[in-house]
Amino acid sequence: MHALRGWFMEKWLCWASAGIAGLFLFLFVLDFILSLADVKSFLPFGGLSLFVDVVCALAAGLLLYLSLDAMRDLR
Repeated sequence: MHALRGWFMEKWLCWASAGIAGLFLFLFVLDFILSLADVKSFLPFGGLSLFVDVVCALAAGLLLYLSLDAMRDLR
């Protein structure tokens, strides 16, 4: 018997990874902007390090791009 849920599962895995990557990208960019504005009470990750914010935002952006590219390959 063939796996009937293969394409459906792949599609939702791409959407889930894109959503999670988008959420983390938003949170790290928000943390970066608020730490530059010196607003310490509203920081999502506490404004730990600007370097960590930039690297994680780049990684989340890369994951978002790769998940959307994989979604485009599924079509």
